[in-house]
Amino acid sequence: MSEKNYASPDLSLRGDEHVRVYQQTGGEVGYLWNGVPILLLTVTGRRSGRRLTSALIFARDGEDLLVVASKGGAPKHPLWYVNLQENPHAEVQVKDRKMQVVARTATKAEKPRLWKIVTDTWPNYDTYQARTDRDIPVVVLTPT
Repeated sequence: MSEKNYASPDLSLRGDEHVRVYQQTGGEVGYLWNGVPILLLTVTGRRSGRRLTSALIFARDGEDLLVVASKGGAPKHPLWYVNLQENPHAEVQVKDRKMQVVARTATKAEKPRLWKIVTDTWPNYDTYQARTDRDIPVVVLTPT
């Protein structure tokens, strides 16, 4: 997918506001965003030790949840991903259901299959990858 095929999303709900509304409504507002499902990922800050929550597009691979550390194709990984590399134990909320997960980055061998799953959900990931030289990770979140 090139930039000319990029579908600009509605950004009226994002960031901290997205997280707040999602939490307050148990996902009634915020679970579907631009037609795709969203989960809340809560990680532990590697420096602060604080719990930090992000609203992320996700897909499923069996029981596992898949998220993409795209940051829109920025040159650096998103902070939630850097924090997961330090401590892979996290919490996710899908609608009103919360669960503990362990995160890992997809291996080179499994990434093509998982990339297809996530780009079927959000085709813009291909554009984000084209914007950067870094290999955008697919993160596998396995419920514990």
